[in-house]
Amino acid sequence: MKRVLLVVFLVVSLVACSKKQTAHGGPYLATVNGAPITQADFDREIQSLPDYARDMFKGPGGREKFLGEVIKKEILYQEALKQGLDKSQEYIRKMEDAKKMTLIADLLEKDVMSKVQVTDKDVRDYYDRHQREFTPIAQIRASHILVKTEAEAENIIQRLKKGEKFEDLARKESMDRESAKNGGDIGYFARGEIVPEFEKAAASLKIGEISGPVKTRFGYHIIKVTDKKFGPVVEFDRVKDIIQQKLAGEKQKEVFDAYVAGLSKRYKVDINKAALAAPGHSGRNAVPKNGSD
Repeated sequence: MKRVLLVVFLVVSLVACSKKQTAHGGPYLATVNGAPITQADFDREIQSLPDYARDMFKGPGGREKFLGEVIKKEILYQEALKQGLDKSQEYIRKMEDAKKMTLIADLLEKDVMSKVQVTDKDVRDYYDRHQREFTPIAQIRASHILVKTEAEAENIIQRLKKGEKFEDLARKESMDRESAKNGGDIGYFARGEIVPEFEKAAASLKIGEISGPVKTRFGYHIIKVTDKKFGPVVEFDRVKDIIQQKLAGEKQKEVFDAYVAGLSKRYKVDINKAALAAPGHSGRNAVPKNGSD
């Protein structure tokens, strides 16, 4: 299994790595039909592996084993050239796509990513201003109206929108007769004490907010959250990395949007709306003519 994974790593890395640099690559470690594999080639290949795969080739024996894998890769590469696969339109298209995406990635790294900075102060300020985000819900108090079908649930929601009281409808319509006596109130519950679909929906509601139909194995619930009890705030050190990633993502989007908006003013874009609207020109979704594929 490890060998299969390794071959996959080596073949995939062929797409990302440039062809051999022999002039300054140091002494060759092997040749394949005269094409040298240098120390620089070897180092570049092994550095492209994930850490856990790289650990498989430690020590002199490991180096020789890995060289064998690099040789296999070179043999496969030369065979592909021999078969003329580098001349196929599919290969050329893939290389153009790879070139485009690589250049775009380099551009964004230079003009967007390099301009995004999230300081320790940014992270701490966000934590201090958004304490509720890092305060887990300990208990939720909710009421519900349980009915058999989704259509019945939708009907209940419409009646609520027209002004009927939740508690009155619970007493009249809910199949859960025990909670219906109390206007649908089921009291407080903690995580894991109620069916997951109900718990997830209730957790997403604000106090006083009413849900849409929520399906469980019991039927369809209309849920109203009436109270929430919160636990202690999660320590800063446990969430600072999450905050940093969140802020970095937001800043990256902000800088990216501004960057693209600025570029769009400098590039003329002409959309052929007639061609766009015409049927039969969407590639995969095109309707074949005369019943042919």
